[in-house]
Amino acid sequence: MNKSNKKGSVMLIAIFLIALMAAVVTGMLQINTEQLQLLRNQAAAAKAEETAQAGLNDALAQIREDSSWNDGFDDKSFEDGSYTVTVSGSPPELTVRSEAVASEGFSATVEADITVSATAPHTIRIDNLKVNE
Repeated sequence: MNKSNKKGSVMLIAIFLIALMAAVVTGMLQINTEQLQLLRNQAAAAKAEETAQAGLNDALAQIREDSSWNDGFDDKSFEDGSYTVTVSGSPPELTVRSEAVASEGFSATVEADITVSATAPHTIRIDNLKVNE
């Protein structure tokens, strides 16, 4: 083999290795991009659940003050999202449902079956709690 053939072979191997490394780097960047998006989605879903829990807590605070409260909340703002709360049943047994939407468009629901004491300030016992069902 003469010198020019060896140079051509080395050049082909170098081009192949560069293309292979470019493919590996591109693949790694794609995986990292997907992982970042998954992380953002998980954070947004957690914000939606946090907002739904805030709605539930807000309603429970109202019920502690007045056990017959059943007005609920309609699209009440919380941080960068909002929640809607409905109350059904009659004291002492109520069901409080909080539905939330975060600014990123993710939604979450928290529902609690509660028992309210007869004397004020009313003690509330959560008998059943459902998250995103």
